[in-house]
Amino acid sequence: MSEKAVIKVFIADDHAIVREGLKQILADTKDIVVAGEAENGLDAVKLFRKSGCQVLLLDISMPDRSGIEVLKQVKKEKPELAVLMLSMHREDQYAIRSLKAGAAGYLTKQSAPKELVTAIRQVASGLKYISPALAQELANHVGEDHEAALHESLSDREYQTLTMIASGKTVGTIAKELSLSVKTVSEYRARLLVKMKLKNSAELTHYAIKNQLIE
Repeated sequence: MSEKAVIKVFIADDHAIVREGLKQILADTKDIVVAGEAENGLDAVKLFRKSGCQVLLLDISMPDRSGIEVLKQVKKEKPELAVLMLSMHREDQYAIRSLKAGAAGYLTKQSAPKELVTAIRQVASGLKYISPALAQELANHVGEDHEAALHESLSDREYQTLTMIASGKTVGTIAKELSLSVKTVSEYRARLLVKMKLKNSAELTHYAIKNQLIE
């Protein structure tokens, strides 16, 4: 991409304040414009098609479906689209899952504005972007011969359910936040307990804390 080319960005985040903050940051750049925005996963899938964007800024915790689900769908429709995941979560929780699902990069919302602009330009040019901290974390594990952790066998939704339960949220609260039925969330909980060979939420929380899956 030439230096004069304008990068069209689409923002998908359920918090209006976050969207406005991102637009404010990008308004100060000459080569990046916001081509559209959405407040949930369904609208993101519908509206990004019309925006003609090269980069999708996608919140990993959308109210109606997980950001990784949205990521997989948009990449299926438009494989060349660069998707930059944004999250409140620590990088080592969701970054690898995002990259495996097709994301071009991953940033926490605590990242500096300058890093966001750098990341957008980099993924728009066809490259991947990860922060120096995450790069170091990955480098630390290169060549390690260890058995995969139990939580790595979970689906993206099961993993999300695990972290929410371990954070102290009830099944009812999780169902409401994810726009799912209590029955569906209970099924996710039951499946992840079986996969991880745990008996109850207390053991699950202990596992999450021990493995630093939650703050």
